[in-house]
Amino acid sequence: MGTHIAVLSNPFAGKGRGARAAALAIARLRHEGLQVRSYAGSSAAQTAELAVQALREEPTALVVVGGDGTLAGILTAVTGQSVPLVLVAAGTGNDLARALHLPRHDPGEAAALALHGRPRVVDVGEVHSELGARLFLTVAALGFDAKVSDRTNRLRWPRGVLRYYLALVIELLRLQPVAFQVSVDGETLHDAPGTLIAVGNTQSYGGGMPVCAGAAADDGMLDLVHVRPLSRLRLIRLFPLLLQGRHLSRPEVTHRRARHVTVSAPDLVVYADGERVAAGSCTIGVRAGALTVMVPTEGDRS
Repeated sequence: MGTHIAVLSNPFAGKGRGARAAALAIARLRHEGLQVRSYAGSSAAQTAELAVQALREEPTALVVVGGDGTLAGILTAVTGQSVPLVLVAAGTGNDLARALHLPRHDPGEAAALALHGRPRVVDVGEVHSELGARLFLTVAALGFDAKVSDRTNRLRWPRGVLRYYLALVIELLRLQPVAFQVSVDGETLHDAPGTLIAVGNTQSYGGGMPVCAGAAADDGMLDLVHVRPLSRLRLIRLFPLLLQGRHLSRPEVTHRRARHVTVSAPDLVVYADGERVAAGSCTIGVRAGALTVMVPTEGDRS
């Protein structure tokens, strides 16, 4: 193991916030007297290559500056490594940082966990489909919410958050039950039509929406939330409860814990950590204790 800290950044994360966050993180680490080697990727592929390079040089910790999608893109390289990960949240959602109580508004404090934090071993989710195997850390979304994300990515106008709202309205107008077929932990595949399914390693997606309220990142399990077919009006009425994490007690919502979930549907789209990871059919599992992340010590949570 070396004596330096590696800082891997996505300068384009969070609509450009990544570059500023990386500069603040590096400045704090150097102020702490640490040797820093910096790597900045201009694309997801290059960032993944740089993660491999950074780990090959055996740092004492790997600081990753970016959002949930940035981290998801390098999970194949960092999962199972002995080098602890330090996340400096600089994305738009930052749901993993929420789950682990990491500083989300002070890049310097987040980076300093490399020196002052404690290691926490967390689980990693995995999605297997015809698109291959993809790893994730927060929530895999299937159904209505995944279609909204997909529509958002395909729209070219308007810009910013308005594009998401337009996608939401379009998909709400097109709302139809999804003909899910589901198997949990080896059960027989059975019909389970619904509005959406969420499979969570942590509890929230979309910048703090606790769809899998109560999910823990280190319990070796996934939380499966299924919302049965709803009309547009009933879905709109459920939404405020979902924002507060109070939806799991509703009769139209079922919640269970699992190790493996297989889901298929004719028009299935799957998003995880904000990225499209599967379509048509997939099996979602969990790699227990596959990643070590530095987190605040008890009583020092931000």
